[in-house]
Amino acid sequence: MDVIIDRVCGLDVHRDTIKACVRVPGPGRERQQTIATFGTTTADLLALRDWLEQWQVTHVAMESTGEYWKPAYWVLEDQFQTLLVNAAHIKNVPGRKTDAKDGSWIAQLLECGLLQGSFVPPREIREIRDLTRYRKTLVGQRTEEVLRLHGVLQRAGIKLSSVASNILGVSGRAMIEAMIQGGKDPQALAELARGALRGKIPLLKKALEGRFTAHHGLMVSHMLGHIDYLEETIAALSRELEERLEPFEESIKLLKTIPGVQDRIAQMMVGETGVDMSRFPSAAHLCSWAGVCPGNHRSAGKRKPENTRKGGRWLKPALLEAVWAAVRENDSYLSAQYHRLVPHKGKKKAAIAVTHSMLEAAYYILRDRVPYQDLGPDFFLRRNKEAIQRRCLRQLQQLGLEVEVKPKAA
Repeated sequence: MDVIIDRVCGLDVHRDTIKACVRVPGPGRERQQTIATFGTTTADLLALRDWLEQWQVTHVAMESTGEYWKPAYWVLEDQFQTLLVNAAHIKNVPGRKTDAKDGSWIAQLLECGLLQGSFVPPREIREIRDLTRYRKTLVGQRTEEVLRLHGVLQRAGIKLSSVASNILGVSGRAMIEAMIQGGKDPQALAELARGALRGKIPLLKKALEGRFTAHHGLMVSHMLGHIDYLEETIAALSRELEERLEPFEESIKLLKTIPGVQDRIAQMMVGETGVDMSRFPSAAHLCSWAGVCPGNHRSAGKRKPENTRKGGRWLKPALLEAVWAAVRENDSYLSAQYHRLVPHKGKKKAAIAVTHSMLEAAYYILRDRVPYQDLGPDFFLRRNKEAIQRRCLRQLQQLGLEVEVKPKAA
């Protein structure tokens, strides 16, 4: 293979060590290879950077191994052309496997120009990504804690959730805290209802008759404290995100023009993809990177099952959340697309197809800086007007009917 890049380094990154292989021009037409081992502390990473500078390295490549690659990448990205490479794309040739050989193989592929770097957003977007992911995790933890609270109340025979839609609302919270303090009279507890819930006091009285003991009170009190803490942290993260996202406010407003996309989903999209769509050659590349493209597997004239790749565990679920909100809006193209595909593909595949359309739209919105333009709920009807007409006429003729078709008078 022809060498395209003269001075390269391949890194095999682990938790505690990094095996670095430098390949530079040697005597004649040969390539000189040098291997060294470094630690992963900040001082060791700075020593690695200095060592690479001594060899006048210009390009560095490493595998994306969990979280271990990130400290090395952050130290090297400003000094060298640094590539983060999908480990599945650089599998070594069969034979003995060692860290030194892994680093050497990465360096050889890099010097021949055979490696393609993964998308790594700039530092400000990475920080936003960390905050949106952490907030998403805390929202999930809050949901889990609320479900545990529901379980304790059910075990205690308290059927508050059967009457109140939100047991942590003003009324439900007051009743639960009264039970924690030792309140056991169902009538007195029901009288704590506020607003529209006061019309359900007889039902509340029956629902609050149970076996709520001091044991249940202890568990519920800790759960409420945990929920309060999570809500405070989520609110603090949201305030921090609003400040950091001020430079991207226009992009978020544009993304929110897509049906189903609200503040948190738009913030997640900015954190995961950034706002510079030049990083992706096309909308298809972005959709493939996110894991919302169907596979293409054909062999010997046969078409194999076409599943989507795994993709990230953050952007794809967030987009699906937006899709389920969008399909409930009956006056949008996305809803029409979903309901058109469900009978043939099923709900899950139809949702993935709508996710693909949504992300494709986001690509052009951010690239061209224009709001979303809906094609309308009747898009497929208008596009297939003649085909629908022929099919209906054929079905009527099969029933023995003669039909004359003429356009509707204006």
